[in-house]
Amino acid sequence: MQGKGLRVAKKRVGRYPKAFRKVAVERLKSCENIVALSAELGVHRRLLYKWRDQIEPIDDGEAPPENGKERELRLQIAQLKRLVADKTLEADFFKGALQKVEARRQSSTQAGETASTTRSGS
Repeated sequence: MQGKGLRVAKKRVGRYPKAFRKVAVERLKSCENIVALSAELGVHRRLLYKWRDQIEPIDDGEAPPENGKERELRLQIAQLKRLVADKTLEADFFKGALQKVEARRQSSTQAGETASTTRSGS
């Protein structure tokens, strides 16, 4: 029975049609869950990224194509950077204002005048 047994179709390892790879890369671009996509396609996620880089190579330091989640995270990072910059400006402003107030206090007490604020407890 060895000669005419059932033929088991072998899965072609490492070879996927170019059209399949292109469709997979297009889906990768807008995919929210890469692991689920790779499971659905039966392809390891690293291979999806490799295909993406082969089909759409990175040009001159340009950022790689982003999927939806990456894009969302990059937007959040940019927003947080702006907030940190705003808070830094506020802190610098108040630091400068405090230094001016302290300088005025010191100059007024050196001239023999009393401070404009009173201390409690004495």
